[in-house]
Amino acid sequence: MNAEVIGTWAGQVWNALNESGKLTVKGLKKATKLKEKELYAALGWLAREGKVSMYEVDTDIEVVLL
Repeated sequence: MNAEVIGTWAGQVWNALNESGKLTVKGLKKATKLKEKELYAALGWLAREGKVSMYEVDTDIEVVLL
């Protein structure tokens, strides 16, 4: 796993959120087909860039683009 690969995963997550507006982690896993660790690496990348915000909702986390 390197920065280029994580950046690619982040692009997949960004595209899924751009199409849907907001998704839960479960929804993002389904939309992107990423494994959990890959998804969280991508979310960390996007959060560090200030492109997403995450909120705890019941037993899941909801992610929205900023």
